[in-house]
Amino acid sequence: MIDEFIYQFNSFCAYRQKVALKQDNDEDAQILRDNPNTWGCYSVLNVLYSLIQRSQIQEQLEARKRGEDPAAYAGEYGNRPLYQMLGYFSLIGLLRVHCLLGDFSMALKTLDNIELNKKSMFARVMAAQFSTYYYVGFSYMMMHRYTDAIRMFTHILIYISRTKNFQKNAQYDSIAKKSDQMYALVAICVALNPTRLDDTVHSALREKYGEQFARMQLGGPESLPIFEDLFRQACPRFITPTPPDFDNPSVNVDPIEHHLSIFMEEVKNNMWSPTVRSYLKLYTTMDIKKLAGFLEIDPDTLRGWLLVNKQRSKQVRHTEGGLLDGDVVTTNDLDYAMQGVSCLKDDDDMTSANMNFQDLIHVSEAKVGRRLVDWYLRNLSRTY
Repeated sequence: MIDEFIYQFNSFCAYRQKVALKQDNDEDAQILRDNPNTWGCYSVLNVLYSLIQRSQIQEQLEARKRGEDPAAYAGEYGNRPLYQMLGYFSLIGLLRVHCLLGDFSMALKTLDNIELNKKSMFARVMAAQFSTYYYVGFSYMMMHRYTDAIRMFTHILIYISRTKNFQKNAQYDSIAKKSDQMYALVAICVALNPTRLDDTVHSALREKYGEQFARMQLGGPESLPIFEDLFRQACPRFITPTPPDFDNPSVNVDPIEHHLSIFMEEVKNNMWSPTVRSYLKLYTTMDIKKLAGFLEIDPDTLRGWLLVNKQRSKQVRHTEGGLLDGDVVTTNDLDYAMQGVSCLKDDDDMTSANMNFQDLIHVSEAKVGRRLVDWYLRNLSRTY
């Protein structure tokens, strides 16, 4: 019920945006102009929050996490199974709505009291399970927490691969479509944050997006159109919180294109990462001017990029607590540091004009070994 409610809201917003942008249906445009509050964003959020508040589901979930009896906090309506279910799945619905609106941190905040594991209530409903992991993973990706995004996507994709023989039902087509979207998002995240994937996910990813994935991993300007295509293919149908302007169509912004432009700024900042990594892996110490010569860019520009890229390699990784919580870790297997070295042009002159300052890049690589035990156990279960 909650899923269909949000689907209708999303479809109406997409239709209203289409009418406002194309301006080819004057009758519908006039009706929408005269009724700006139809399917209003505030009204939809109010319904979901009201169900959560009336059922007191947050208090019940908090009590369950503390090991207390949730019935003591349920209140008049929370003890009724219908209100309990409506309140619980309204939390999942809020995750989806906030993600569609582009408020990704608030989307993750709504699931603070829900544990993402197979024992949770949403895991009993297959559509809710896929939807939850998809929107949580996408929110992580848009917040540049690629490690957590990959973890969410791979978890549910492995589950799909193991249960695909039991999914021959009415939802099979939607599950297959959603899994293709998640594979595209995994390709994007791994291209931006190189990570060793599970063999099952990696094989399926190579099969579905092998050529595109390889080109994205190479980086450079040639990879930008592929990132754009995969993002458009895999992103949710974003909506705007306010009605469009039917009188001035030129001021209306397509929400998908808006979020795409924000995401592509991050991609452009990282598009030279694979090339730089390929050079740095060959050296333990390297002069920054030498690397700038290889890349055919200015040393000062390269120095700034290296500093920014080093900072970007530190991400918040979720360990426990709420989905927004986590520890700052270095996700890159290639670490480097820059050291300023001064040398004299003339041995007899110690003035600053005679000093030549150079930056040396010290490179250290932490190789991640393959988890052979996991691979052996996984293939053993297939054999027997």
